[in-house]
Amino acid sequence: MTDFIINWIVWGGYIGIFLLMALENVVPPIPSEVIMGLGGIAVARGEMEMLPLLLWGTAGTTAGNVFWYEIGRRLGYARFRPFVERHGRWLTLEWDDVERVRTFFHRHGGWVIFVFRFMPTFRTLISLPAGMAGMRLWPFLATTFAGSIIWNGVLAGAGYVLGSRYADLDRYVGPAGIALTVLAIGYYFYRVVTWQPRGD
Repeated sequence: MTDFIINWIVWGGYIGIFLLMALENVVPPIPSEVIMGLGGIAVARGEMEMLPLLLWGTAGTTAGNVFWYEIGRRLGYARFRPFVERHGRWLTLEWDDVERVRTFFHRHGGWVIFVFRFMPTFRTLISLPAGMAGMRLWPFLATTFAGSIIWNGVLAGAGYVLGSRYADLDRYVGPAGIALTVLAIGYYFYRVVTWQPRGD
């Protein structure tokens, strides 16, 4: 995977960074930590500049999130109802929960999107309910971009500081992301096992 990312960066430069970061939000196995970390190393070697790296990388992140936002918007929360009613246990949801999420996004969607940009896995998944809840596009774009450029800056900065010792970055960031993902999956299965409709 790292060789694939390096080849794309060498081939496309900033455009390669943009495409990789967009794909990272559509195809989960492509890790943003590696992409922006390697970009930071390129800055340290004088092959890139930090500001264009962050702008192109964050533009790619935002574009990838718009993909899921648009799917949610086109699906719409009303069309989601038969699916929720049929598969409520596996979703650990009832329709009342969906309506509460929609109301919550209308009131507080901006800061939720911003905060979730710092969470592995959920930073992409949050775009789907944002679209389904009818969150306006421009606030979604602004909060996605603002949160993403901070996170991308941390990753690129770490790559810049570590330089050729990039393995040190991967050693800590990778396991932390995996641990959070495992906890999230474990919590999901706990919800499935203990979930009961409110009527019961």
